[in-house]
Amino acid sequence: MNERECSAQRRYQKVLEEAPSPTLTPALRAAMGEAAVTAGRAVDYVNAGTVELILAADGQFYFMEINARLQVEHPVTEATTGLDLVEWQLRVAAGEALPLRQEQVSTRGHAIELRLYAEDAERGFLPGSGRLERLELPHAMPGIRIDAGVDAGDVVSVFYDPMIAKLIAFGDDREQALVRLRDALAAIDVVGPASNIGFLERLIAHPSVREARIDTGYLDRHLDEFVSLPNAPPVAALAAAATLRLLAERNEAATEAGAGSDPYSPWALADGWRIGQTSAQPVVLQWRDQRIELQVEGTADEFRLLSSNDQHGIHTLAVKRLAQSDTHLTLLLDGRSLRLPARMTGEDILVHVDSQRYRFHPARPFGFEGAVAVSSDRLRAPMPGRIVAIHAAVGDRVVAQQAVLVMEAMKMELTLRAPIAATVLELPAKVGEFVEADAVLARFAVE
Repeated sequence: MNERECSAQRRYQKVLEEAPSPTLTPALRAAMGEAAVTAGRAVDYVNAGTVELILAADGQFYFMEINARLQVEHPVTEATTGLDLVEWQLRVAAGEALPLRQEQVSTRGHAIELRLYAEDAERGFLPGSGRLERLELPHAMPGIRIDAGVDAGDVVSVFYDPMIAKLIAFGDDREQALVRLRDALAAIDVVGPASNIGFLERLIAHPSVREARIDTGYLDRHLDEFVSLPNAPPVAALAAAATLRLLAERNEAATEAGAGSDPYSPWALADGWRIGQTSAQPVVLQWRDQRIELQVEGTADEFRLLSSNDQHGIHTLAVKRLAQSDTHLTLLLDGRSLRLPARMTGEDILVHVDSQRYRFHPARPFGFEGAVAVSSDRLRAPMPGRIVAIHAAVGDRVVAQQAVLVMEAMKMELTLRAPIAATVLELPAKVGEFVEADAVLARFAVE
């Protein structure tokens, strides 16, 4: 018998699966394997299947259930055994004998699987739906297997599980598998519905996962350690983003000036040069809801970076570009060398610092950006779904955060609450009705 460990769970749903288990001793592995075989024999079960057991802190283990099918995480078993479990399942269904006996099945290396979902970890893992405007998956990296059911341009529907892909990393040992998994995650880009990619990157970098001491309740007890975000990008991320933005501007200037393929033509240097004064130019980036204004003195190869916003902790930073590939950027920051995953993805800039991804969007340096009006007199559907309960009536007075409606979407029940203390003015939604995303479900009389 071979095992998989699935201790990294959120609300008892598996997040990370691996084989072999980094927790089991040889004696415990043998005892659990024998228990699983005994359970299968007791019900005369023949075909692919998994016996789920739970291991207590005192080393005792207990039966949970038998899954009489292939499971989502079966690729980690395939990676470590070299066997095709789908083929074997079909052979059994066709009445054939299996080509190997149990004692002939050997394992090697270590494999880990993650599930890439269309869900927003920052909003309580609210499932997402919508068109995948861009989907970049690492299909040609060593030791990486991608099982995906969608492509760029496809729609993640509310009617099905919001999984985008499964990411499986194989290595000679657990550490190599984790390193390959980290690099593969950094190569992924999802634009359209929200995804859990940032959560997965923080998950595999967390000490509880790296040291193999996570339990089935750890994520629920310490979720803030995996979903909390910094208030501002670090200096290194801003330096990398500014470098890539300057390079893009230089290429654009060369094209417009007809300088051909020579990016070093003087007509291609968008460096803000002026006679008799220090050259400077603005670089403005949008990060989440923040507008970050930087001043750059120099060129994309070597410049001084100055921040006009003190919250980013930059006064003056010397930046020099040492090397660049399609996926990484090596910079000298105030004399310190740093290699970062950094690349252009469409018009955006994607940078990784300390296992945290930062997506920047170039903004107009002198453009006017009006404020977005936020209305609190109505309740809208956060996603497509079905109304299953209404807890208020027209004319009722409600307090802020009082439950008004419950909708069901993607196997989840979502409680929608009043944004303010008000009187219910209108409830156009009906129980059993299917509503689209952003549909108005309730209106309030603001007092």
